[in-house]
Amino acid sequence: MEGRMQGKVQQLSDSNRRIMEADAAPPQRVYQAWKGSNIFFLGGRLIFGPDVRSLIATVCLIVIPVIVFAAVVPQQLAHGYQNQIGGWVASVSIIFTAYILVLLLLTSGRDPGIVPRNAHPPEPEDIGESSHLSDWPGGQHGSAGLPLTKDVVVNGAIVKVKYCHTCMLYRPPRCSHCSICNNCVERFDHHCPWVGQCIGKRNYRFFLMFVSSATVLCIFVFAFCWVNIGKIMDTHDCKLGRAILKSPISAILMLYTFVAVWFVGGLTSFHLYLISTNQTTYENFRYRYDMRTNPYNRGLVQNFVETLCSRIPSSRNNFRAKAKEDSAAFTSSLSMGRVLSPPKMSVDLEMGTKRQAVAVEDMEDIHSQIGSSMRLEQCGTEPPHLVGRKGCSEIASDIGTFAEEFGMEGRFTERKKIEMHTNDNP
Repeated sequence: MEGRMQGKVQQLSDSNRRIMEADAAPPQRVYQAWKGSNIFFLGGRLIFGPDVRSLIATVCLIVIPVIVFAAVVPQQLAHGYQNQIGGWVASVSIIFTAYILVLLLLTSGRDPGIVPRNAHPPEPEDIGESSHLSDWPGGQHGSAGLPLTKDVVVNGAIVKVKYCHTCMLYRPPRCSHCSICNNCVERFDHHCPWVGQCIGKRNYRFFLMFVSSATVLCIFVFAFCWVNIGKIMDTHDCKLGRAILKSPISAILMLYTFVAVWFVGGLTSFHLYLISTNQTTYENFRYRYDMRTNPYNRGLVQNFVETLCSRIPSSRNNFRAKAKEDSAAFTSSLSMGRVLSPPKMSVDLEMGTKRQAVAVEDMEDIHSQIGSSMRLEQCGTEPPHLVGRKGCSEIASDIGTFAEEFGMEGRFTERKKIEMHTNDNP
């Protein structure tokens, strides 16, 4: 029995030691404790999606053709026209490519509009009595009995917003949860694998500028490659096939940009249509607003002004700030087989009384279980002084540590004295 008691004491001591080590460790930053699937660089200054490696392919598809173009075609143009057009064409292509890469970084390396997660589900009273709540078909409900949808009014129209079980919040209008990045994103448009990031409220403008600029670059390269082929035909008085043989790089770049312009050009045209009707890609494919009234449509001009000229909101996440400690880190278990949940700590002033009450109940439960365990051991065949005195001392130390952690040391010290007096006077 002495061995069993020492095992209990050792287990509680190890738990306290882990808590103290966690307290002594340097605090984590938000990006280090981030629960989404994002990848961070430069100490949380850049945030990417989990498929950030696709950026390498995107950069190569842009940079390599431009390098080949700037190294070959301008020289042939300068030789054919006997002027400075070659240097001008090379300079413009390189500078414009650098501009496109900056837009790519602004699109993929910034917060697209991630909605911060809640530490716990909202309380029923926090939802608001004025909101009309509607149940999910089939009578299913969310966490803690919360309805899976609720109705909000947008520009005079009722819009349903859903409850996100992962982020434990009701998503704002036009917000959706990205299954790839595992975040709720405001004004979610889509997740673009070519930029390795969600496209949302804070980077949609840069995404549109990126694809439209890439379209212009494709047209620029195609045009001057065609001019080079035409000049070769005029200079050597030959047909198209022979001119292509004299400058195969121009022909390859023309074919490449012709295919690429259908992709980036088509994407640009599609998003210009979405802006004109104030839709997102997600809404266009899911809701089909052309079949009913779009509550976000404010007219052609206002839609473009809202999307392209409005101020980009600041990020709702400070990734470099110190992360708040999660009370789940203090979870411990007893050898009796029951896992004890830690007291719920909250900085919410309105909920402070409720949280402290839960903490007191949990600490009393821990103390009563240890006291019961001690009494069971003392009823065995071993003399009580071999187990009770030493075991009670160390366990009392553990309880004192827990009590001090949660601000209840005075109450448990008094209770400990009463029990020790009872044990001395059976």
